[in-house]
Parts: sequence; structure tokens; C-alpha cells
Amino acid sequence: MVTHRYLGNSGLKISEIAYGNWLTHGSQVENDAAKACVRAALDVGITTFDTADVYANTVAESVLGEALAGERRESLEIFTKVYWPTGPQGPNDVGLSRKHIMESINASLTRLGTDYVDLYQAHRFDSETPLEETMQAFADVVRQGKALYIGVSEWTADQIRAGRALSAELGFQLISNQPQYSMLWRVIEEEVVPTSRELGLSQIVWSPIAQGVLTGKYKPGQDLPAGSRATDDKGGARMIERFMNDEVLGAVQGLEPIAQELGLSMAQLALAWVLANDNVAAAIIGASRPEQVTENAKASGVDIPAELMVRIDEVLGDVVVRDPAMTAANSPAARPV
Repeated sequence: MVTHRYLGNSGLKISEIAYGNWLTHGSQVENDAAKACVRAALDVGITTFDTADVYANTVAESVLGEALAGERRESLEIFTKVYWPTGPQGPNDVGLSRKHIMESINASLTRLGTDYVDLYQAHRFDSETPLEETMQAFADVVRQGKALYIGVSEWTADQIRAGRALSAELGFQLISNQPQYSMLWRVIEEEVVPTSRELGLSQIVWSPIAQGVLTGKYKPGQDLPAGSRATDDKGGARMIERFMNDEVLGAVQGLEPIAQELGLSMAQLALAWVLANDNVAAAIIGASRPEQVTENAKASGVDIPAELMVRIDEVLGDVVVRDPAMTAANSPAARPV
């Protein structure tokens, strides 16, 4: 069964393998299959479910709400996010203005079928809204009981520091950051992780398997597997393209002997590697089939010996992206609408 970790400097425990529905529910996966994946997650002890209003333009939240209907609410940790354009994408249907946050939390709660979310996250930093306005709105969301905690996603170390200072002034906890992080994408290690440790935030990691690249199913010089993320024209192929070159794919193949030595699948190795970072509270997995959830959940509790962590670094070598500036580079400089 999946074990749990504290989220940031708080008393909230979350499952170290979390289930997320980005690019799946309401998009790549039919509703019945999506619900079966959620059921599989519950069966292996996953209690933490992450979504966002922008996923499938709000549909993913509705699907998750339906899948969790009837479950004991107090036994779950439900996370969602706000920032990206939703609905008809009008001038105020985006960003972290007070108007958009207040309207978005109400709409998300309706779609999820709950009175509150455990964690409400700023999906990106909004350079066009005063940070004071954003954090005051989050403080009011917490005081209204619509969210228990507040987090951010893909914020830089400086942005986290500024947000954390304001949250303390306003009397609520900023307890998490949700960044991309994997063996191949380590841009948070130099600045974001040390700052988060100092300030009492944990990482809730998305794409710990690098959108499937770290499963080893993509072979250098070979055709892409039919139906894989790399062939998805609804957004998956665009997200994975940075890793789809022979140098990266060849290096990933070198991880197979390490996984075999540990008795793990390549995906399980990738998840266990992420969870080896003590600032990571959870790794988010997605799935199109229930058995994927069951297998990936087996990474919970796995310890990778130090000598094998060194070997992983040696195998991957220069294909690892480490530049901390990539956090800011992958966030919009202005609102996308």
C-alpha cells in the first residue's frame, strides 16, 4: 500500500504517490476508464487526487468529482489549481486576479462535488496582477473554508519567497510547489528546493516519468508506439518533444540494468528516484489503464542505494536538464489571453 508524507511544514499528510488527471480525464481517456483508474488508485491506498480547472477546459474536474462521489470526503485530499484560461476565455477568465480566483474556486467546487479542496494552487505566477491582490484572495478563500491550504506551481525561488512572506502576513500557510521534476528534468534542485526547505514548502512533482520517456518504451531510431503520449495531438506530443531525440532516448535505455537490479520496472525506478528527494512530498502519476496505477504505486517505499543513485547520474550524463532559469522560461511572461 502507498505510504504517506507530510506536506510542507503542516500537519497534512498526503499519499506519496498521487493520482493526477492532466491530459487524461475528459480528453485521452473515456469516462468509464477514468473512473476505473481512480478506483485502482483508491484500492492501492492513494488518497491524494490532483486536477486543475484548465484540464480539458474544466471537464477533468467534473470527471474526477464523479469518480470520487460516494467516497468518504474526510479520507481524501483533493487538489485543484487556478490560472490558465477556462470557459469562453474572456479577459477575466485567466490569471490570479481576485475576480478570477473567487469565481474559479466556486466553479471548481461545484464540478468536484465538494464543499472544499484540501489544497488550492496558483497554476503559474501572474505577472499582471499585484502579488498582494493574489495572496489576499487566497487568504479569503481559506477563511471562507473553501480551501484548507494554498500552494503554487512552477514558481521560481524568488516568487516563492515573496509569496510565502505575504502568506505569513495574511495568516495562512503556503505549503507546496508543484514543479516538473524527473531524472531528466532537475531544474528545481539548485534554487527552488533549497528555498522551499528553508521556508517549509514541499514539492508535489508532476511528470516524474517525463511523460513516459523514462519507461523506456521509446527506442532511439524506432517508430513511436501507437497510441503513446508522443503520438497524441491533443497536447501530449508537444509536451514530450523536448525529450524525443536519440541522445536522450539512448541514455534512458541505459537505466534498464539498474531497474532490473532493483527488481523494478523503469517507471517504478523513475518514481522511486523522485521520491528519494526529501523535499518531495508526492509524485503525481497519470494513467489510461487501471493496471498502470497498480504497477506504478509499487514505487512507494522503495529505497535506491546511494551507489545506484550515482550510477543513474553516470548513465544519464549530459542529457539531464539542470538550468534553474528554465523554471521562469517555461512560465508565461504575460497572461496567455
